Amino acid sequence: MSFLGNWRRGGTPQFDNGGASYVVKLTKREPVVSLTKQGAASGNLRVNLSWQMRTTDFAEFGGRKKSLWRHPGQIFKPEVVQAQGPAVVKIDLDLACMYELKDGTKGVVQPLGNFLGDLNSPPYIQLSGDDRFGSGSGETLYINLDHQDEFKRLLIFVYIYDGTPAFDRTHAILTLYPSSGPRVEIGLDERAPQARSCAVFMLENVKGELTVRREVRYVYGFQAELDRLYGWGLQWGRGYKSKV
Repeated sequence: MSFLGNWRRGGTPQFDNGGASYVVKLTKREPVVSLTKQGAASGNLRVNLSWQMRTTDFAEFGGRKKSLWRHPGQIFKPEVVQAQGPAVVKIDLDLACMYELKDGTKGVVQPLGNFLGDLNSPPYIQLSGDDRFGSGSGETLYINLDHQDEFKRLLIFVYIYDGTPAFDRTHAILTLYPSSGPRVEIGLDERAPQARSCAVFMLENVKGELTVRREVRYVYGFQAELDRLYGWGLQWGRGYKSKV
């Protein structure tokens, strides 16, 4: 689903990795971290989405071999056929951001519709690429925190554009790399069969303090459903990604 708006397409920014080698993991029990108090509320915040298919199904399949001694008849069952299920699942996760600026401007940065944003002018957010295969590099969103005074709230979310709705069969992690201080990790590790979108975290500027709050709220629809859940008030229409 594509936002019915129009931002010019920006180039891919190039930055150092940023952030320290240690990590803060946001959980249900510890859902909030203050970038301001960490001294990381300036420079470029890099948000990376990476994922890969779960291997539990294959591990269970491997365990089958250990049971052949007790059930020798299983040796005649074709292994390749039994392993096909998890192997053929196709998932295309996309990283995106709904933003609301202090002047009331609202919009979205996402691959659909090529709304890739701009780092040096409003909305000061830019998407660097679209990883359709779950590679090691994943997808990256850059947020220019030097303009934090212009931000009201940013909702970073992930959705399944194409393929099987199976968040529960991926190892998806969002990692925030601030310009200084520890990196922040949020795992999408809760089971949500058939969900197609997930609000991962909210970045808010409240009285000059910039905080990251874990959300990890799954919905069964797309951007419009997340919009209604968080009261953004945008207009949405069907959107498509360009062919590779």
